[in-house]
Amino acid sequence: MNTEHFGRHRRKIMPAILPDHPGETAGYEALSAYATEKASALNRHVLGYGELAEAEWSALGLAAPDLERVREYRLQRIRQQLTAFDLSAAILCDPLNVRYATDSTNMQVWSTHNAVRYALVTLDGPVVAFDFHNCEHLSAHNYLVDEVRHGVPWFYFESGPRSAELAQKWADELADLIHAYCGPKARIAVDKCRREGIAALQGHGLTLHDGEEVMELARSVKCPDEIKAMRRSIAACEAAMREMEDALKPGMTEWDLWALLHAGNIRRGGEWIETHLLSSGPRTNPWFQEASAREIQAGELVAFDTDLVGPYGMCCDISRTWLCGDGQPTNEQRSLYQMAVDQIEANIEMLAPGRRFFDLSHSAKNLPDAYQANRYSVLFHGVGLCDEYPAVPYPADWANGGYDGVLDPGMVVCVESYVGRNGGHEGVKLEEQLLITETGYERLNTYPYDDRLLGRQS
Repeated sequence: MNTEHFGRHRRKIMPAILPDHPGETAGYEALSAYATEKASALNRHVLGYGELAEAEWSALGLAAPDLERVREYRLQRIRQQLTAFDLSAAILCDPLNVRYATDSTNMQVWSTHNAVRYALVTLDGPVVAFDFHNCEHLSAHNYLVDEVRHGVPWFYFESGPRSAELAQKWADELADLIHAYCGPKARIAVDKCRREGIAALQGHGLTLHDGEEVMELARSVKCPDEIKAMRRSIAACEAAMREMEDALKPGMTEWDLWALLHAGNIRRGGEWIETHLLSSGPRTNPWFQEASAREIQAGELVAFDTDLVGPYGMCCDISRTWLCGDGQPTNEQRSLYQMAVDQIEANIEMLAPGRRFFDLSHSAKNLPDAYQANRYSVLFHGVGLCDEYPAVPYPADWANGGYDGVLDPGMVVCVESYVGRNGGHEGVKLEEQLLITETGYERLNTYPYDDRLLGRQS
């Protein structure tokens, strides 16, 4: 496919304004350029998010992000990390890293287990995107993508017994680009790759570095326009949550309720939900039961974790626990809920730029012994395009996997609590999403706690 119409010299795309057709007798190059320009004008990232989402965002006073600034900032962040690690380029295969570098999407969930899309970001040269069969047009809206090529699929579904051969072809093409722009003995980052690809790259004299480290650190600090996008994603998620809570009634299944979050997300231009975490009554303890066909009963707790990738590909990761029906909670339910709120609110007050992860872990409000066995996996974690660096565990888990670091302004973190007695009947899951500012923190989500479970409503 001719890619001369890609890259930084391409004219600005106007949403939904179609180019003039060159005529049925036009040559291959002209028709290809027309097809790409038409697809670009109709790209989902160019068209926007529709009347429902835009009206809700307008009512909340949520300004739109400048996506060109987002794309420029993200590419700058990648190159800053390449410089910090003395690297010349990054080969990105993780779909979220490809999205971060190119702001293009294609079958995001499918490509998590079929490695057909990848990108090469060079320190001082081009950004080259590689896409699925006949999908080159999906990156044409981003002028920072200098070239788009047909990807080489070497996962077994596509390549079968030719996997090793095609892995070599994949590496040969990338190595040619790297040698041309970075030199013959370049040090490069690779985020996710099977051993055949690693060996083939090393066979070209390349030195490989952990690209996951590079990208997690790059993604950890958000620019103001990314925060604008996240605010809108959170608002879309919370609107869907309101639809869920309004619909919650005895006799509906967990699946019925969970489907409303998915539907509300998609209707507002969201993308997918990472998990399936909604449970009711006795299924709330222990945590991590996935939604089921169980019918929710009056007087039961219903707990869920959104883990929602919404508009702009930004994650809204908050948790709530509700009481089903019109009755009043039991003393046990109120006690569990109050304990979770107290833990989260106390730990939120610890958030500040410069705070070390070790201090967050070891100084955080903990849980009584009877609840320790069911403690959540982390007290705090980062969030952006998904759950991201850092992860801060309970002090009891620090030796097994904790690591130190520092909160920086522009990071977004979630504060978690799961409270369920070991061997108990029910549990409560809560989670808040917050921006680290220059002076402290700002809560990004606005969905209220449950008044009945807090004893504020009779």
